[in-house]
Amino acid sequence: MTLQIIGILGLFVLMVVLMMTRKVPTILALPIMAVGIALIAGIPFMGGEFSITANVLEAGAMRMSTAIAGLFFGGFFGKVLSRVGVTHTIIRKAAELAGDKPLPIAYAFLVVSSVIFAASNGLGMFILVGTIVIPIMISAGVSPLVAGTVLLLGNGIGVTFSVGTLGVYIDTLGLPLETVTQYSFLCAAPLIIVSVLMIWFMVKTGGKKRKAWAMPASNVGSEKNVRSIALISPIVPVVLVFVWKMPLVPAILIGIVVTLILATPKNAVHVVSSAFVEGIQETAGACALMIGIGMVLNAVMAPQVAAVLEPVIKAMIPSSVVMFVLVFGVLSPLAIYRGPLNVWGLGSGIVALLAAGGMNPIAAMVALRLDSNVQAVCDPTNSHNVWAADFTKTDVNDYLKKTIVWIVVSTIAGLVVAGAMLL
Repeated sequence: MTLQIIGILGLFVLMVVLMMTRKVPTILALPIMAVGIALIAGIPFMGGEFSITANVLEAGAMRMSTAIAGLFFGGFFGKVLSRVGVTHTIIRKAAELAGDKPLPIAYAFLVVSSVIFAASNGLGMFILVGTIVIPIMISAGVSPLVAGTVLLLGNGIGVTFSVGTLGVYIDTLGLPLETVTQYSFLCAAPLIIVSVLMIWFMVKTGGKKRKAWAMPASNVGSEKNVRSIALISPIVPVVLVFVWKMPLVPAILIGIVVTLILATPKNAVHVVSSAFVEGIQETAGACALMIGIGMVLNAVMAPQVAAVLEPVIKAMIPSSVVMFVLVFGVLSPLAIYRGPLNVWGLGSGIVALLAAGGMNPIAAMVALRLDSNVQAVCDPTNSHNVWAADFTKTDVNDYLKKTIVWIVVSTIAGLVVAGAMLL
């Protein structure tokens, strides 16, 4: 059994290193690790009560179906908001209200991007919002690095409330939707507070600024405004899920219908059909990750693997608030570079094992969501961060250096409160 533990942990570390160094993409690393762990634990490839082909690969590919559906319909909703003009109108009105002062406009776009990304936070929506708001912020005197940081912070806050991503925690830990939504504000509040302080500090302390931009801020006026009542559309699914406890997919579909009714686009059928296809395209990469995560979850939760790792997992379970904060707070930078606390990588398997080993699953869920704040804002391997760095002509590692301490502090603060409540 000792050799099996060494083999499984060795494979785990190897895959982390390969993903961090970008030698193997996460989409491939996760299925490879799932099969490798199962083989080391002695699970047969075919036949028997639990096999690699039937239970790890086949059933694992289906395990994250709730998350995959949420991601897809979230992307679909985001494309509808974009096509009918809701997204552009929200940004335009925020720019008008904030004027041309750096701090008010940075705060305005933090709020706007958080609301938009709560509705849809895929890379396509991130690029759409970023190409509009970043030039406006820079033209108002916000430095390029700070402008990109505001957008990443808005994405981090929005993801916490995004109904499209809640399915990850439902499928990983087997928690009901009501329980997951109940702790969303606890996971978001520390990030919101730190974001406000962080933007104030970064804007006041300056940084290299420029008023010129290759894409003029007037782009924000390139599309016609929708009527004001339609601007509530992005929060409709959020309210339905968080207040009325509606399941994810119906809530998003109702949000789409409400958007079409309030915005009344000229060709609603074309809007819906094209947004449907584009939503699939935008979320395909994330859905592929979910398939790999499901395979890893089924592999590590297999009776043979659980028996091998039981001593290790029991030793890792935090027995006090202090250990809870140390494991998930001080080590929260392990959420970046697709590390072991990354919900879109190896983190899902680890917390599932911890919960199976006796850890409070709600505490595990809150810890993973707080650590995901580090991943969402700081991770240089995120496509969002890479795009923001390229668009603002800054180094992607500068975002990591400027944000990591702030976000880790916010994560630790949230863990202290969560630990006192749940442990």
